[in-house]
Parts: sequence; C-alpha cells; structure tokens
Amino acid sequence: MVWAPLGPPRTDCLTLLHTPSKDSPKMSLEWLVAWSWSLDGLRDCIATGIQSVRDCDTTAVITVACLLVLFVWYCYHVGREQPRPYVSVNSLMQAADANGLQNGYVYCQSPECVRCTHNEGLNQKLYHNLQEYAKRYSWSGMGRIHKGIREQGRYLNSRPSIQKPEVFFLPDLPTTPYFSRDAQKHDVEVLERNFQTILCEFETLYKAFSNCSLPQGWTMNSTPSGEWFTFYLVNQGVCVPRNCRKCPRTYRLLGSLRTCIGNNVFGNACISVLSPGTVITEHYGPTNIRIRCHLGLKTPNGCELVVGGEPQCWAEGRCLLFDDSFLHAAFHEGSAEDGPRVVFMVDLWHPNVAAAERQALDFIFAPGR
Repeated sequence: MVWAPLGPPRTDCLTLLHTPSKDSPKMSLEWLVAWSWSLDGLRDCIATGIQSVRDCDTTAVITVACLLVLFVWYCYHVGREQPRPYVSVNSLMQAADANGLQNGYVYCQSPECVRCTHNEGLNQKLYHNLQEYAKRYSWSGMGRIHKGIREQGRYLNSRPSIQKPEVFFLPDLPTTPYFSRDAQKHDVEVLERNFQTILCEFETLYKAFSNCSLPQGWTMNSTPSGEWFTFYLVNQGVCVPRNCRKCPRTYRLLGSLRTCIGNNVFGNACISVLSPGTVITEHYGPTNIRIRCHLGLKTPNGCELVVGGEPQCWAEGRCLLFDDSFLHAAFHEGSAEDGPRVVFMVDLWHPNVAAAERQALDFIFAPGR
C-alpha cells in the first residue's frame, strides 16, 4: 500500500492508490517531494493573506468603520422616532368627523395654536418650528422666512395702517391690494369653468334656510348690521367632513386647484353669504402669504368690496383676487328684493412664495401645531 500522485505531480490533489510494485521505495520518495511542495504552497498562501491585511491603509479602514457606525446609529434613531401629528387634509377629515364638529366651524381648543396665539412667545414658537423643519429637511430657501420670523415684531408694529397682517408677515413680497387674474391663471380658469356646479350646490344648501333660522353647517358671523353667513368646506386648514359631503363636487374641485392652501391654518374654502343691509367692518387678514379668491355666485347691485381704500364690485361667474392682509371691508347696500350676495371664497398661495417656502410654511403653521 503506497501513496502516489495521480498523473503528473500536482500540489493540490493527491490520490490513494493500491498499487503493489517493486518500485515502492521510489514512488514513496516522489510522494514525499510532492507533499512537501503542497505544504509550501499553503504556507505561502497564508503568508500572502496576512501581508495583504498588514499593507491595508489604516486611515481607510478607520473611515469605513466610522461610516458604518454612523449608519447604524442613524437607522436606530430614525426607527425609534415617533411620527409627528402632521397629516394631510384627507386624514384630518376623518379625525374631525370623529370629534363631532358643530355647525361646520372648527373652534381652536389649544392655547398653543399659532393661529390663535397673540403673545410675546409667538416668535419663539415660530422659530422653534422653523428649526425643526430645517433639521428634518433643509435650510435651503428659508432666508425670507428666517428673516420674517426673526424680525416679526418689528414688521407687524411698523407696518403702515393700510397693510397690517395680524399673525405673520413674510418680507420682500410684492404688495398690492388687488391681483390680476393672471396671478393664478390656472386656478381662476378652473373655478370659472365650474361656476354652474358650485352655484347649483349652493342653491340646494340655501333651500334649508326656509325651514329654520340657521341650518346645520352654517355659521353666523358678527357684524354691526345685517347678516353674514359662511359654510366652510375647509376652515383654517382643517376639512369639515359633514359640509364636504353636502357639496361633493365643489369639494373635489378643490383638489384640482394647483395653489389652494389646504394644509396650514391660513387656508380656507367656504361659501360666503351677505344679506341685504349687511356691513362687514374694516379688518385685516392674518398673513400676506396668501391671496383670497372670490368667485361671484350671486352679485346683486349695491354690493362692494373695498381693499386698501380701492373699491371693486363682484361679477357672477368671475373671480376677484385680493390681498386680505390689507385693510378691507364689504357692503351689501341693496334692497331685500335684490337677494343676498354670494361668493365662493378660497385661499390661494401668493404667486411669489416659492415652492420650498410653501412646504416650510405648511409645516410651521400646520393645524394644531
């Protein structure tokens, strides 16, 4: 019984052969030579591997290890972070419906609400929200918002009396009481094309006034004379589900508007009704980041809107765009036979607020934040 290489001598494979022979001593010698050669090759392979590790760049190894540790930490941090209650309008519809909104109006119950807070801590709260947004996303494009929040008190206190938003002023925006239809051309055209649809849904709603003084879903607003009613589909960034179900086509229409403000407290969409003899006294809106759009549904004679001292009249089937951060008032001086003045009101983004700024403002002024 001898061990011998199979075929020509090899370093990687030996075969056991049962070959009785007179030349056994010679074959054994050849086998020992081949085995020694195999061990030398294995040793050389191990030595080469060790040397490769030794020759590796220490700095590169440390860098890769640090990056790996950072990646593991980031995954752990993101995985354990609790999501914020920042949701879309559709999600808010379900939540609002469960809370049982009364009369189609959302009453703020939180003392920390940015829209309803008027104290010295408002600027700190806004800046905290901006920092949180930048931490999650980016500071890129936040220059004007940062400037506005940092000097908000000075802006609001030093503004001329003709334009004085009550909550937030974004600096360096073009200022004018009225905007041309081209400022938000797409949305204006969509609204005007659907004038009859909105009017039909309003007329169905308005029939309920013959049965009771204030039908469900309507709100009566305070005025020195006359009556001013509103029917909100979106109120301060929150959908009113019960009202939206009564005007399904009008509500779906809001989704086709490109610049409708629907995710922050400055966004509203409603039907506004002024009875004859009503006066809405001069007041300011909360911010200059939006333009208010009125689509005329019923516009009898004697009705007038005054913004920044400039009077305008509504027209049926036509949109009127204005900046409600200017001092403005509305009148219906017609007779009872003329009937109410009715407009569909929706808040659109100011055309000079950039997309990155819109996203940040939606975050900073999210409902309930």
